[in-house]
Amino acid sequence: MECFTMSPDVGPPESNAKGVAESRWLSIVGLGEDGMAGLGENAREAISAASFVFGGKRHLELAAPLIRGEARPWPTPFDSAMNDVVALRGRRVCVLASGDPFFFGVGVTLSRHVTSNEFTAYPAPSAFSLAASRLGWPLQDIETVSLHGRPLDLIRPLLHPGRRILALTSDEKGPAELAALLASIGFGSSRLTVLEALGGNAERIRSGTAEEFALPDIHVVNLVAVEVMAGAGARIVPRGFGLDDALFEHDGQITKREIRALTLSSLSPRRGKLLWDIGAGSGSIGIEWMLSDPSMKAIAIEANRERAARIRRNAAAFGVPGLVLVQGQAPTALIGLPQPDAIFIGGGGSETGVLDAAIRALTPGGRLVANAVTLDMEAVLLAAQAKLGGNLVRIDISRAAPVGTMQGWRPAMPVTQWNWVKEGQTS
Repeated sequence: MECFTMSPDVGPPESNAKGVAESRWLSIVGLGEDGMAGLGENAREAISAASFVFGGKRHLELAAPLIRGEARPWPTPFDSAMNDVVALRGRRVCVLASGDPFFFGVGVTLSRHVTSNEFTAYPAPSAFSLAASRLGWPLQDIETVSLHGRPLDLIRPLLHPGRRILALTSDEKGPAELAALLASIGFGSSRLTVLEALGGNAERIRSGTAEEFALPDIHVVNLVAVEVMAGAGARIVPRGFGLDDALFEHDGQITKREIRALTLSSLSPRRGKLLWDIGAGSGSIGIEWMLSDPSMKAIAIEANRERAARIRRNAAAFGVPGLVLVQGQAPTALIGLPQPDAIFIGGGGSETGVLDAAIRALTPGGRLVANAVTLDMEAVLLAAQAKLGGNLVRIDISRAAPVGTMQGWRPAMPVTQWNWVKEGQTS
């Protein structure tokens, strides 16, 4: 049995806790539409004791009777680096937020610039929690998405018949804009419930269909509940790899669905990782990489101007507007990009220096997958495999097609795929 004794220069647990509390110069307080009435005593004290109180205009008004220090509204445009707050490190500072600050809130932004032992958070129920409680929806079984200051396209991958979605909007125009988007892509019969100013005196709940949406005088603070119904021809983004080629806008320069499924399997997506898609064509590989999880990131590198524009449209249509597009020719276009965890080379890989630049850029433990349909690119991959190892696979696909009055197999161009993992610790 191990015994532990307290060192003479270490105080009792109570004094340690007090020291930690005193080091927490920042308080983050979540406010509901009921303002001060919904705050606990500790949250009230945090606001009153602060020398500086940051928040949106509405938050500062709700908490005004408690504020004794200097009230500072957020700058316009919003500073995601939180320079004004961080500059006051060590002073008594309070930040006001909506609901739960760590659920699509300002607490998430702050935590990128201050450590957890510097702040104390006092969350209130999130808008999602309040909406679920009003509707009787089990929160763990529904989709939640914030469209506050973000593209409406983010809702597209969630639109599956029978699903329920809670979507936080930016302002009073958000519900109508969302309804218009749904109606335009075949989900006009979906039922939308607009929940306004939840928890406050102005709380109101109203419903209608997306195609007939005409609710007037919507409160600036609102959330939309969507009960998804799909009409004929609705654009449903399937789950999994190898989406139908017809879903993508392309000029023939696309990794075909069967090859794409095998390629993404080889790339082995992991949450939070960054992919470079070199010679992106239609952007299909980067798009499916990002669809595998909301935390995924991708950069599409494409030299052709028309194809680059097409990638932007495809990214929006699939609900991954965060796909970063770099228009330029590799390897020059790769200079200065964030270090990737995975790289796919689908086009232009036989150009001088492209493969070498990709290998140098790849993070240790990262994976590189390259496909070849030409003899020139195949020679490059054969040489790379002989030098570095990795796996070579030959992929042959045939499709049934008319042969006179009957059918026969028409082979597509075979693809040689090289799959290689860079030595080092997998991040």
